Amino acid sequence: MPESAHASLEEIKRYIREVPDFPAKGVSFKDITPLIEDGPAFCAAVDRMAQATEELEYSRILSAEARGFVFGTALAYKSRTGLILARKPGKLPRETISASYDLEYGSNSLEIHDGAITEGTRVLVVDDLLATGGTSRAMCQLVENAGGIVAGVAFLIELSFLRGRDLLSAYHITALISYNGDE
Repeated sequence: MPESAHASLEEIKRYIREVPDFPAKGVSFKDITPLIEDGPAFCAAVDRMAQATEELEYSRILSAEARGFVFGTALAYKSRTGLILARKPGKLPRETISASYDLEYGSNSLEIHDGAITEGTRVLVVDDLLATGGTSRAMCQLVENAGGIVAGVAFLIELSFLRGRDLLSAYHITALISYNGDE
């Protein structure tokens, strides 16, 4: 892997492993752990995400557990902004606000601390993967319900064939690597 600032997206993509039939038959899981485990590759991915979002004005990053925390934390450090954690219900110690989203079979919710986002705060929503867009849309709703402004949404990977982008069409979307379903 060359220096992170000069790594191509194809070089970064080589660290993402396809795991067939996980977590269910017919699903081709995109495993990012080899990327995270390799220091130069991980730095390259974070640097590229930072470059792709540097024109967006924001003072906070919001990420969801668990893999979203990896990229959200790294980008918050790199951009010297605060990080807000979106967690499943009951995981945060103080009073929270929540937003729900649909899953294939049922629904789920995410929560953030009440007061973590104040009126007019510009927030970059960061996650590792854009699939159907439900989790990211819930994070955007959390920002807006708190009076904040979604500066954009950023992902390492987009599964474009699942059309999650459609659910987020009101926002500036950045995705470094896209899979169209043929991979």
